[in-house]
Amino acid sequence: MSRARLLSSAQHLCDDFANKKHIDILISHFSTTATAFEHGEPSLAPFLGRSFIGIDGIRRYFKIIASLLSYENMRFSDFLVDVEARKVATKASARFTWLSTGESWDEVFAYMLSFDDENKVTNYEVWADSGAAYLASKGILDDTRRGHQA
Repeated sequence: MSRARLLSSAQHLCDDFANKKHIDILISHFSTTATAFEHGEPSLAPFLGRSFIGIDGIRRYFKIIASLLSYENMRFSDFLVDVEARKVATKASARFTWLSTGESWDEVFAYMLSFDDENKVTNYEVWADSGAAYLASKGILDDTRRGHQA
């Protein structure tokens, strides 16, 4: 697999996610045996610290995200491609809102994507700000910020 093909595959998935494409379009980027894993303490949010395996698992991951969070101005940058390992890493930023509380935060996060020979994602890993997500889910992010500004 060439560097250009890996980069293009990663960018298409990232663009589709940033542009809030339908879940079926997102799923089309994944292999049938793919795993999604967002690093973090599992007790902080239902999408953290758990493996979502296979197409059904990937679908469940994205549905959980959509049920809890909205996001705006998502941008991906600094793509790093490892052709031998068939991996692409990227940095991203967005403004997230926890839907049930309405609390929002700006976040920088990272993806590591692994690909098979058919340009399908086999491993989707995310490192993000689980602390802000947790505080927003409890409705105390804004209060916490005010406490640190004093």
